Amino acid sequence: MLNTLPQQPADALLALIKLHNEDPRADKIDLGVGVYRTGDGATPVFAAIKAAEKRLLETQDSKAYLGPEGDMGFVRALMPWVFGKANPTMDGRIDGMQTPGGTGGVRLAVALAKRAGVNRVLMGLPSWPNHAQIYADLGVELKGFNHAGKDGKVDMDALRAAIAEAQAGDAILLHGCCHNPTGIDYSHADWDEIAGLLAAKGLLPILDLAYQGLGQGMEEDAYGVRRVLAAVPEALIAYSCDKNFGMYRDRVGAVYVMVSDPAQLGAVLSNGYALARAAWSMPPDHGAAAVRLILEDEGLVKLWQGELDDMRARMNQVRARLAGAGHAGSIDLAPLGAQNGLFSVLPLSGEQILKLRNDHGIYMAGSGRINVAGLTMDNIGKFIADLGAVAA
Repeated sequence: MLNTLPQQPADALLALIKLHNEDPRADKIDLGVGVYRTGDGATPVFAAIKAAEKRLLETQDSKAYLGPEGDMGFVRALMPWVFGKANPTMDGRIDGMQTPGGTGGVRLAVALAKRAGVNRVLMGLPSWPNHAQIYADLGVELKGFNHAGKDGKVDMDALRAAIAEAQAGDAILLHGCCHNPTGIDYSHADWDEIAGLLAAKGLLPILDLAYQGLGQGMEEDAYGVRRVLAAVPEALIAYSCDKNFGMYRDRVGAVYVMVSDPAQLGAVLSNGYALARAAWSMPPDHGAAAVRLILEDEGLVKLWQGELDDMRARMNQVRARLAGAGHAGSIDLAPLGAQNGLFSVLPLSGEQILKLRNDHGIYMAGSGRINVAGLTMDNIGKFIADLGAVAA
């Protein structure tokens, strides 16, 4: 029977990584892989994580099973950062469970939504490619709308129209901050309007918060999620620590549910446990335990916050340098200065992207998405010049 399975296309990003690694040019630039890089091009382990892992090594006394909910100390230690320190449980309406990374959080959120009767999810496009794959695998319809306008700002008219045309039982997935792949975020005023529109329409929000702290700061980047949750009776929230703690390969994430009636929270979570049990049984423990130890220790929190501040400052420096260049050929780089997070999308054709790769050793996704953290003060001049030559 296995012989009947057709060959699937190789993952485009993994293929890009292979091509970059095999490129012998010393001045090649990798803008494809979605990980943070320092000004020296490294992706180091956070010092706060190293300290927490050392403590974990010294104190952890068992590797016994935790159960499908994972490390609940980790899940609840995150809640004040996500939902606010004053009332992180929303009077017993919010709780969650650990997942294998933000991807696991999104998948479990969509699976829960489907089990609750959702058959269609609205989502702004372009988006992270794996979102669409998750919907397809779960048998949930994707209804796309335009996220970004040609002016480098959000297309609020498209969002308004999508919500207006939504049907009963629809859900909508929104990126909480540092939109992947565009870097184009909703303003506070936009979130205020979105919250009202969602409440009036009765849509189920699925909020994907994968880059908290990489945009404006931990508190600032939580604004949209908190504003929506204050307006609607129920929601699902997927969370990732892969970027803001540098835990990419350890797959550290969570999914949270907000219900209208606290008495229903246990029943909803029981469905999450059942879905998780069937999908991955239980999430990996090590990374979540390390994050929990950081969040429980004031000194480690301070160390982690300093490292996160440094990441954000470096990305803002790169964005400011790009924006300051004005144009690279026909491409206006100024909007990149107002965008947030790791990613932006350049309006390049497939032919131009291939030319950048073949002629100049600049590697980026076929969509034109670039990871701005792949740029340094040493190579950004070359990038702007080569981009201008190709997009002349």
